[in-house]
Amino acid sequence: MDEEEEDIPVPINNDLERKIADAFEVFDHAGNKTVDIREVGTIVRGLGCCPTEAEIQEIIVAIEDPQTPGSIHLSKFLPYVAQIITEHKYEPASPEELLKAFHTLDPEQRGFLTKECVSTLMTQDGEPFNQDELDEMLEIAIDPHTQTVPYEYYINQLMHEPPDADNIYKLADRVEAEKPPPPPPPRRMSSYLRAAEDFT
Repeated sequence: MDEEEEDIPVPINNDLERKIADAFEVFDHAGNKTVDIREVGTIVRGLGCCPTEAEIQEIIVAIEDPQTPGSIHLSKFLPYVAQIITEHKYEPASPEELLKAFHTLDPEQRGFLTKECVSTLMTQDGEPFNQDELDEMLEIAIDPHTQTVPYEYYINQLMHEPPDADNIYKLADRVEAEKPPPPPPPRRMSSYLRAAEDFT
């Protein structure tokens, strides 16, 4: 890595940027303001965003420096991810959206899905889970007595509202609301000259 890149100053301007930088630094094992591109998805999802793998690849393409392939510098990561969050991209689904999705998968309205059904859906449709992700989900979702997923209970477990300080999108909204209004656009010299001509 180029020594100059390590020394790029990365100013932290607000609480949102501090939270993003803190998450990034957990994976900055060399302490040089860079992370391996393979960590980008983990960092972004750890912040509370829910991008697909294709969207993670779009982020990487947008911020990877061709001079240092395979790594991402905080100076590129921070403003890009702050903008994504400020625009509410990759925001998690609401409880209502999740419930509607489960109802679609449960046309008989039984209130649960079988373990087999969930496993098939999660590994074959949409963006498939790997086995570790599936096992982690099923550990929380499966009722040990019935071996089914009672989805309203599962949604309630997932959706405990984090305090506002922990919700990255609410933090972004607060930071945006606290920004001072932009200054008026600068006047062009020609407008001063016209004003002077009018005055004389």
